[in-house]
Amino acid sequence: MTPAMLLPYRPVLGQPVLRRLLPGLATSALGDGLALVAVTWLALQLAPAGQRGTWTAFAVAAYTLPGAAGTPLLGRWLGARSGAQLAGWDATVRAAALGAIPVAHLAGVLDVGLYVALLAVSSLLHPWGSAGRFTLVAELLPQRHHLAANALLGVFGQAATIVGPPLAGLLIAWVGAVWVIAVDAASFAVLAVSYRLVVRDREAAAVSERDTAAVRDREAAAVRDGDTATVHDRDTNGRYRNAPAGAGPSRTSGFRIIGRDRSLLGLLALTFAFFFLFGPFYVAMPVHVTDDLHASAGTLAAYYTAFGVGSLLGGLLTGHLRGRPLRTTLAGIVVLFGAALMPLGLGAPVVLSLPAFALAGLVWAPYQPTATALFQRRAGTVDLPRVLAANGAVTVLAVPLGTMLGGPATAAFGARPTLLACAVAILALGLVAAVSAARPGAQNTERTGPAGPHDRPGPQTTGPHDRPGPQTTGPHDQPEPHDRSARVKAPDRVRPGAS
Repeated sequence: MTPAMLLPYRPVLGQPVLRRLLPGLATSALGDGLALVAVTWLALQLAPAGQRGTWTAFAVAAYTLPGAAGTPLLGRWLGARSGAQLAGWDATVRAAALGAIPVAHLAGVLDVGLYVALLAVSSLLHPWGSAGRFTLVAELLPQRHHLAANALLGVFGQAATIVGPPLAGLLIAWVGAVWVIAVDAASFAVLAVSYRLVVRDREAAAVSERDTAAVRDREAAAVRDGDTATVHDRDTNGRYRNAPAGAGPSRTSGFRIIGRDRSLLGLLALTFAFFFLFGPFYVAMPVHVTDDLHASAGTLAAYYTAFGVGSLLGGLLTGHLRGRPLRTTLAGIVVLFGAALMPLGLGAPVVLSLPAFALAGLVWAPYQPTATALFQRRAGTVDLPRVLAANGAVTVLAVPLGTMLGGPATAAFGARPTLLACAVAILALGLVAAVSAARPGAQNTERTGPAGPHDRPGPQTTGPHDRPGPQTTGPHDQPEPHDRSARVKAPDRVRPGAS
């Protein structure tokens, strides 16, 4: 890895809070990589004979899908929390629920039903935890570094999918699948402690600032009206005694926020369709390898390894896409991904389709960091946790639903035609998105949600894509006293027509 490749990530690695959180995030990502094998293997061991396939499917679904229900059910209580709180609570719930599995095994009460139930509990807050991580990025870093930070977090997961499964196989052979689950639980416990230790002081400051931000406009109006009582009505800690009961983040559902913003709704629709159309590959690909290519499981493993290596490289390159129009980038990713899958659908030999599948992994990796960066730019930090959680709750269903469609499609039309149909559909989806992105004003990523206390510009240096331009500022957009960003002419907030 060259120093030039790491250049976009230096500001991320230099941020003190993120730098101290990264080891915990890497540890939990490795735990998830181990779980890719351990979750299904333990389900196979616990399931009654003749029902292994059914219970394995239940276990896989329980480890991912309950979060889709947790988003609307828990939104009233979690929607106003900070990014660090959400991510920390998700890690805590995962550590406790997964840790209960080896405890139940030691107690002799672990059966497949209890196992699936504990997996479901462990995933209940997952969309909120993911939303919390990326909200924390938006709180800590200037906007121009969001894409690199999102990509760096994704690289951990991509590396874990390469290293985790073979390591899990060795550990399962040595100590058993239940203890690999215990290692996964321990990794989330490390992450939960990391959030608690690193962010504790930030949380106290953030709560205080969030309490006062909602009434600053009211105080400014009081000054104009000569109402000095309102201006000076604070306690010894500087908080307002007369803050209205509704001050602070609204309780509006993330789904409603997305629904009334055509830009966010279009992004959610594109992501759902993209993931849905890739879902059938998980069914058609193994059938294609065995029935059409007459190859072994090693060939299938080679395809997935090539995809994983391509994803890792693509994740490292994502930070270099900063400054490019985000919507055009997303459309280009979808087009290239569909094109890279075409050799499989056309029945090309392995010597051609294998590197093409690696290319698919390369272009797949930047999609989620780029889409998240667009959410971060479009919504302020006040709305961002609820918006990202709603996005996660919808998109987490996309691949499983597509996979369910892949079974009947493969049975009816065959594996190769199913692969070809999905590749063509993804390519067409990308072209439609590209046409939409080319419309006048489509690249506007101006924030529409309310700004939070973390939405001020941070210290930065200007680059070739950071030209100054006309802007308007509000009462929350002023630089702090003695902040060097007061002398910077290029604000982090995106202007109309920029990305």
